[in-house]
Amino acid sequence: MMKFIKNFRKDEDGAVTVDWVVLTAAVVGLAIAAYQSIEDGATALTDSTSSFLGTQTVGSIGESSSSGSS
Repeated sequence: MMKFIKNFRKDEDGAVTVDWVVLTAAVVGLAIAAYQSIEDGATALTDSTSSFLGTQTVGSIGESSSSGSS
């Protein structure tokens, strides 16, 4: 039993696993934060593009855009 306890204290596999779990959680958290930031920016860009295009007028086919042509 003492040999098992000594080997258990020396074994670092569990510590490495905990390190990987913490690092993976940090990467996932950063990915979620980056996604949220990109989504907010894309939504704002889409809204402003929609507003801009909503104020534009489109001429009819064959309509002349210059008024003083000969």
